[in-house]
Amino acid sequence: MTNADLHTLTGAYALHALNDEEREEFECHLAACESCAQEVRELAATAARLGLAMTTLPPAALKANVLRRITTVRQDPPRTRPVGRSPRRADRRHTALRFALAACLAAAVGSGGIAVWQHQQAETARVQAQAERQQSQQLTGVLAAPDAKATSGQLKGNATGTLVVARSRNQAVFLASGLSRPPAGKVYQLWYDDAGTMRSAGLMNPTRPTEAVLLSGPLDHATGMGITVEPAGGSPQPTTTPLALMTIPRA
Repeated sequence: MTNADLHTLTGAYALHALNDEEREEFECHLAACESCAQEVRELAATAARLGLAMTTLPPAALKANVLRRITTVRQDPPRTRPVGRSPRRADRRHTALRFALAACLAAAVGSGGIAVWQHQQAETARVQAQAERQQSQQLTGVLAAPDAKATSGQLKGNATGTLVVARSRNQAVFLASGLSRPPAGKVYQLWYDDAGTMRSAGLMNPTRPTEAVLLSGPLDHATGMGITVEPAGGSPQPTTTPLALMTIPRA
């Protein structure tokens, strides 16, 4: 896929419409392309706002009130008329209004759960989009910082890792390429090395062999960074031998 093609995938990426291979390739491009990163943030926020705009919450007591009224309101007997006599216009209008009201109530009760689900989904998407936007901004800020320093190393197998630090932002980014999937129930965990004391710096997505990760927590006085295989959810301290230990470049 050419660089020009990658620029056209911002909308599909924001709506999670890319397959795994396309997403991985685009995310590598995204880490170095500020214009695409900005467009993805704007599209994700717009999608979340559109989702919120399409939701309508019915009153909380609507369903209970309708079900209660069904058991207490007497049903009118069917109206009869002599053969050959047309029903009065008022009768026809009254009957039509009753059917319309019943249909509206049934629709309101039936759609209440859907509206609530839609609202919850939209709210989840909004929060996720906001978090992803903030993380993307910080990740891009580290990579583009004037004082950004990088160091690379070999990981397990043919995988490689690059650590980028920006002391002006007190943050670091780890870029992995070709990393094999961890064993079932395991995850790759990143660590800051504070002069021999390991401090958790976040987890990697086990389904992505290529990923750019903004390390959790401040860089502070860390002298290195490590990556280990840990149980799903991570560990408070490393439980396995590090796959790699990288020295944090100095200014």
